[in-house]
Amino acid sequence: MRGGNMFTRRDFLKTTAAGGALLATSGLAMPAIAKNAAIKLGYVSPQTGPLAGFGEADKFVIDAFLATTKAKGLNYEVVVKDSQSNPNRAAEVAKQLIVDDQINLMLVSSTPETTNPVSTTCEGEEMPCISTVAPWQPWFIGQQGNPGDPASWKPFSYSYHFFWGLEDIIAVYTGMWSQIETNKKVGGLFPNDGDGNAWGDKVVGFPPVLDKLGYGLTDTGRYQNLTDDFSAQINAFKQASTDILTGVMIPPDLTTFWNQAKQQGLKPKVASIGKALLFPQAVEALGNAGHNLSTEVWWTPTHPFKSSLTGESASAVADAFTKATGRPWTQPIGFAHALFELAVDVMKRTEDAGEAEAVAKAIGETKLDTLVGPIAWGNEKLPPFAQKNVAKTPLVGGQWRLKSGGGYDLVVVENGLAPSVPLGGKLEALA
Repeated sequence: MRGGNMFTRRDFLKTTAAGGALLATSGLAMPAIAKNAAIKLGYVSPQTGPLAGFGEADKFVIDAFLATTKAKGLNYEVVVKDSQSNPNRAAEVAKQLIVDDQINLMLVSSTPETTNPVSTTCEGEEMPCISTVAPWQPWFIGQQGNPGDPASWKPFSYSYHFFWGLEDIIAVYTGMWSQIETNKKVGGLFPNDGDGNAWGDKVVGFPPVLDKLGYGLTDTGRYQNLTDDFSAQINAFKQASTDILTGVMIPPDLTTFWNQAKQQGLKPKVASIGKALLFPQAVEALGNAGHNLSTEVWWTPTHPFKSSLTGESASAVADAFTKATGRPWTQPIGFAHALFELAVDVMKRTEDAGEAEAVAKAIGETKLDTLVGPIAWGNEKLPPFAQKNVAKTPLVGGQWRLKSGGGYDLVVVENGLAPSVPLGGKLEALA
């Protein structure tokens, strides 16, 4: 992924190392990296803009991480950058972290619009990178030179990813839908972005699997994010008598679509929407109309995992977040926490934190039980092309239920892929 004449960070380090050798042989003093210098982590996520829900827990997680590592006598520094929900900005701040801040390891989270430009920049600059919170297909395939030609896909040398895949979310969604009687007619809402193009893809996305399982899909094509009128989609779904809605929407678009669907008389029995319905505030924005909307669930306080850093349970970490912020727990807490667990584990096993190849090698050799479950690269259950760079985490399905005192609970209603995550109920039809 390196450009033909790109002068990378590694080239710079090699040049300065050669210069240092000359200084040493000439008897001149050479500045050395202090043995006890802080290990510097870069962290990029969308903290503002339409994807800001993904970054809501970042400050809490990073503050806790710095306090924990300091108490353990570990010297870490975290340089945080906001992608502003913009892919170009994500790439720009990644370059700044590598070149200006001279980080030792890049961490990045939340949607292909953030993970992909940062991972691609790291690959070009030969900077070790761990990313998460994007299905692995849009992350891996979306960074290939020719996404449409599987024969040309190549593994990465420095970029590693952990999360679930489209095969998992399709299994979870259809597992939820099978719990109630429907006509198996599905309306798809797929935007023109990394997630939407992957979910709607006729080879790796929802269409071929739904067809095989006997579902009829109405796909009205890719719409632009921040659309203000979904009438065309709503009319198409009404004409097709769709009982089920699915898709992957950013939070503002879900609010727009669902309000217009209510106004225009679209009455599905099930609506399972990725991305937007992950967050309590997105459901709360719908008032009572969010009741029984469903979504994928990557992490909850009931997940049976503990932090390798603190020993805390998922429940304890979620409670600490609510106590610190006054806000309900949110799914990205677990994965942001796990990123920093991985960083410590990797650096503990790396002899030279300044040597990119050594850090990347340590990432690939990881076997760690984290707050989001066991993480290890090299999973033979993945396609061969993805085994080196992708580690899978468990996925279940959940439904938002109105609480009597206001607000919503996210209830796990489907756990076929992860039976260790306890069920809280069964899927209920929309009113």
